[in-house]
Formats: sequence, C-alpha cells, structure tokens
Amino acid sequence: MAAYTKYQDFIEQVCRAKHDFGSHVFKVALSNGAPNAAHAVLTDITEIAAGGGYTAGGNVSTIGISEASGTVTVTASDPTAWTASGGGITFRYAALYNDTASGKPLVAYWDNGSSTPVTAGNTLQVDFGATLFTAS
Repeated sequence: MAAYTKYQDFIEQVCRAKHDFGSHVFKVALSNGAPNAAHAVLTDITEIAAGGGYTAGGNVSTIGISEASGTVTVTASDPTAWTASGGGITFRYAALYNDTASGKPLVAYWDNGSSTPVTAGNTLQVDFGATLFTAS
C-alpha cells in the first residue's frame, strides 16, 4: 500500500475555509519528482508530462463526507483512473489537490515506493482506500 503524507499547509487552509469538501472539485495529479510536505500548491510539485494516456492536471476524485459521534470522515469514494496508451505512464507519487480553490492547494500525497510503469492498454487506478482522513 502506498504511504500517505499530508501536506503541512493543508490544515491551516481548512481552518481558513479554503477547502469545501462538499462542493469543490478535487483532482489527483501524478508525479515522479520527490514531493516535500512543505509544498502548498499544485505548481510546487513536478507533475508528469501529459501523454501516454495521462492528462495534464490529473483526473477528478469524488470526495465524500460523513459524521458519526463527533468524528468527521473524508473519503475518496470513486477511484480515479487512466488507461495508458502509446509509451505508457510512469509515476511514483499521486497528489490530491483542490482544483476549485485559487492556487490549487495541495491536500496530501501517496508514495508508491518506486517509479511504476503502466504499459499501453493497461489501466492505472488510484484508489486511496476507505478514508482520506478523519477529524474529531
């Protein structure tokens, strides 16, 4: 399973109402450049080049919110996917960001552990699992 890291700026931006998980569009972008938890916006990361089935800016990830007994859970309910073509896609990191808010602030990234090639005709599915994060 890929290792999860929250960007340091994320919680401050939540407190400043920059993220609205109920109405904003969140996307997943792929990268091979080593991320830094201090990165704050999409342009801080080195996104892989468009092509081979990958679209610049990444794909939409459907976000869900639930609350039970005072704990809020944020999930990515639909995994995002790309079907590789031509020379395929090679990536190591998947970064979740807010495509609606100004500056496109980063939320978190997942480290796949090593660069992973996806050859033409195969599908890369980024599924963050049941829960992105909880707050209580």
